Amino acid sequence: MKYLIVGLGNPGDKYANTRHNVGFKVLEHLIKGTETHFETAKLGNVAHYKFKGRTLVLLQPSTFMNLSGKAVNYWMQHEKIPLENLLIITDDLALPTGKLRLKPKGSDGGHNGLKDIQATLQSENYARLRFGVGNEFARGKQVDYVLGEWTKEEIPVLEERMKISDEMIKSFVTIGIEKTMSLWNNK
Repeated sequence: MKYLIVGLGNPGDKYANTRHNVGFKVLEHLIKGTETHFETAKLGNVAHYKFKGRTLVLLQPSTFMNLSGKAVNYWMQHEKIPLENLLIITDDLALPTGKLRLKPKGSDGGHNGLKDIQATLQSENYARLRFGVGNEFARGKQVDYVLGEWTKEEIPVLEERMKISDEMIKSFVTIGIEKTMSLWNNK
């Protein structure tokens, strides 16, 4: 069984530690301490991670957040991965910092990365793991906030929640989305 696990973010060092790049961070945390590593490939950095007989194709798109659909579509076709085996990991302003919520489908919620993926795939029916980044910003400062770096107070929360996101991804590929949601969505 093969899965495409996509962490959304923006390429480049200047975005590496921003809230918007939490999807990239989750994938990096997932393979930390393993033999698996990312390699530069078409439309992104890609790693192939094996877990309990499954192959997880991990993708960090290099297309910038607002054009993520092109990379997602390319790698789904290239690896012959069906829509039901796609998981998108994204930041979410509507959730408190560190809150994790797995959903089987849904709207883009105003997120430009999800908006582009849905337009490209012509579907809202794909799983997404929403990683809360909070909404501690003044009116009109949303872009500055998501492109801002994590504060020293947020770092310990981020680390602890990364471990849980690892477990949620592994659960998604082994026992499926419904059971994973029951086990993890309120933790």
